[in-house]
Parts: sequence; structure tokens; C-alpha cells
Amino acid sequence: MGLIVRAPGLLTTVQDGGRAGYRAIGVTAGGAMDEVAFRTANLLVGNPEGAAGLEMTLGGAELEAADDLLIAVTGAEMPPAADGGRLPLRRPVWVRRGTVIRFGRAARGCRAYVAVAGGIDMPPVLGGRGTDVRAGFGGADGRPLRAGDALPAGAPSAWAAAWAAALAAEAAAAGRAWAAPGWCALPEGFAGGGSARDAADGVVLRAVPSAGPEAFTAEARERFFREPYTAAPDSDRMGVRLTGPPLELAVRTEMRSRGVLPGAVQVPAGGQPIVLGADCQTTGGYPVIAHVAAVDLPLLAQLRPGDRVRFRPIGVDEAHRLLLRREAELRLLAAGIRCRLPNR
Repeated sequence: MGLIVRAPGLLTTVQDGGRAGYRAIGVTAGGAMDEVAFRTANLLVGNPEGAAGLEMTLGGAELEAADDLLIAVTGAEMPPAADGGRLPLRRPVWVRRGTVIRFGRAARGCRAYVAVAGGIDMPPVLGGRGTDVRAGFGGADGRPLRAGDALPAGAPSAWAAAWAAALAAEAAAAGRAWAAPGWCALPEGFAGGGSARDAADGVVLRAVPSAGPEAFTAEARERFFREPYTAAPDSDRMGVRLTGPPLELAVRTEMRSRGVLPGAVQVPAGGQPIVLGADCQTTGGYPVIAHVAAVDLPLLAQLRPGDRVRFRPIGVDEAHRLLLRREAELRLLAAGIRCRLPNR
């Protein structure tokens, strides 16, 4: 046994690295909304980067350690507390069996992630353990977690077991229910921690203008990259709805559905854009004005209702270059974490 859910908070689900190879039959890939924070959490507990963990939205969850566990918390600043103290973020943390971890409301960002050494060992469905709430499968019977859910953990790696033993001894010596090392992971591009979020105009998302038919007026295309938008309260994992200056179509006509991916910026008849998220449908009939670069999707995942966002145009080549650079940085981060051994 790994974790017991005492309170689920606003929305907590089991997520993993996503399902590959099923879009042709209408099954979305899904997976964690903020893949950088999610992958980092798994690296910090010695898991494969796509191992199943928890995605919490805006806070409020309470989790109990059903065993001695090595965990990591990344993503939104959703301060976890246990045993009268605040657990550190972005580092491996050993917690004693019976310890209750309480997460406050997110002070910054929208989604936080909890990884457990060995991963959350839920039954795989179509090659993935993540929850698809709309389709009703994966995770805990295809639904958000609720109080009383028991989440088993798999077998930890040798690296994780070594850190767990060292930190358990440290906690016992200090008479505490948890312990963590002094180092932490701060990968560049961590959603919620970069200059893009601190910009005066809010979050800046780099986007590639659509290369499709000229569905929008010239003024609408120019306005999209000029004016700020605001994240709406009815956003979810399927898409982040934005409010702002409406975008006008050049010709109002029905369009054939076509394949869409996370990051596509669809514009319904009302003119208010929707940026598709991890649980987006596999096809869509709304015109697409741009595609958010994959490297900035973690920033999209951390948008809270009321956050301001602007779009900056970039080319396809730059979007590819930025993603390759991020992946290289994550490989360096993974290597650095693996080199961290107890007493070194």
C-alpha cells in the first residue's frame, strides 16, 4: 500500500505520461498537464519519467502515507505540511507510515504533482494508468479521487531505496516524521518559476501562427498576438478558455473536422479562443488560429482563473529548437539527480 486519500481537494487524479498510439480510434493521449513538473517529480524519486503519480488542481488535498514512502512534490506552489512542519518542494522527501500530508491552496500556479517511489500502481488501461475522466477509464475507475481511495505503490528503484534508508535514519535521529536532503531540482522552464510568468503583462505563450486556410480576418490575426487575454474559470484539462477581444472569422461557414493536438488554439463562433489541453478531443471543427509551442504547454497548465496571458509569434523551426533544448536540459537534470547519492 502507498497512499490513502483522506480528502481529494478540488480535483485530484492519477496521471501518467499519457497513452500513445490510440488517437486514430478517438482516444486522447491524456497524461499530466504540466509534463515538466510531472517528469521532474518522478526523477526525484527514482522512477521512470512517465510513471503514474497524482495531479492536484488548486489544492486542498490530504494524503496519508500507508507505508514508509519516498515522495516528491513539484509544480504549483501548493505548500504541503506534515508533522507540524512544511515539506520542501522539488526534492525527495521520506515520510513515515501514518504521516498525514496536507496541501494548502495554491499560492502560485494551478497544478501540483506528487510522485511516489515505485509509482502509483493502478491497473493499466490501453497502455496507461492515467485517468480519462470524460471517457471514464484509467486511474481510480476513471474518476477523480475521493476520500478513502487507497493508492498502491510499486517497488522502488535501488536509488530510491538508498535515499529512503538514509533519510529514514536522519528522521529517526531528529525525532521527526519526515526528512529531505538539502539539495533540490530547479530545472529551467519549470512552470511557475520562469521569467515568462513574472512578466508585467502576465504569462507569455509562444505560438506558431496557423498555416491553414485564411479563416480569420487580417485584423483578428494581428489582434490575437497584440492583445492580452484572461484565463476563464470554466477552463479544465480539455482546454483553457480565454476571454478578451473577440476574433472575427473572414468567412462564417461550417468546417470539416480535422485532427487537433494539445496547444491548438481553437476559435468558436463567439470569437473567444480555447487553447486545447492534455485531455482535448482528437478531432475538432473550429478554426485554429495558432498552435502554442510544446515547450510552453507547462506554462499553459499552470494558468489560474483570472491570470493574464499574451501570445508571441514564433516559427516552426524555433519551436522545434526550443523543445530540443528543453529536452537536453531535462536529460542533464536526470543525470544530475542520478549522481546524487546519500552521504555525497
